[in-house]
Amino acid sequence: MPGVVIAHAWGGRGEQEDETARRLAAEGYAGFALDLYGPGVRGNSRDENAALIAPFLAHRPMLQARMASSVSALQSQDEVDSRSIAAIGFCFGGLCVLDLARSGAAVRGVVSLHGLFTPPEPVPGVPIRAKVLALHGHDDPMVPVAAVNALENELTGAGADWQIHVYGGTMHAFTNPKANDPDFGTVYNAAADRRAWASTMAFLAEVLA
Repeated sequence: MPGVVIAHAWGGRGEQEDETARRLAAEGYAGFALDLYGPGVRGNSRDENAALIAPFLAHRPMLQARMASSVSALQSQDEVDSRSIAAIGFCFGGLCVLDLARSGAAVRGVVSLHGLFTPPEPVPGVPIRAKVLALHGHDDPMVPVAAVNALENELTGAGADWQIHVYGGTMHAFTNPKANDPDFGTVYNAAADRRAWASTMAFLAEVLA
């Protein structure tokens, strides 16, 4: 069956990623919730979460290498069609799947859900083979409009087949029902969550057909 890597938010693999794997399984995909930090490593506060992601933001080749290893681990499963792989990610995980695409990985597509858009320095400069879907809240304070425009230009320059869906009145972490911190910019939005899942399913059906 087709396989989908699921990259976690900055706190580490948790219930949202595991539930996403179960939902994908119900749709006929092999969902693989990766653990980028290591088995059972999770942050329990903003400071701890920031400390966990800091090495990956500072060393993007390490991030890309771990994403590549995750894809290989999924491809090695007997029930998975190794030629039919996609990746989705939430928040920090959205950056992870974009970096997977930026590395030129031969995955069919990636979906960034309220992900960070900041490119590596320098930008890899390789053609992006994966189709790209970014699902973004317009009022996300962590990804301003200028960052959205920059990603559009970057993807176009890399020859990518890309889409960016922007949800009005929507902040960061809009798919996480536990997100309720307007001052920090993380607020759940049921309508955007529903629309994002529908768009993700349509995208996976297209790229993994």
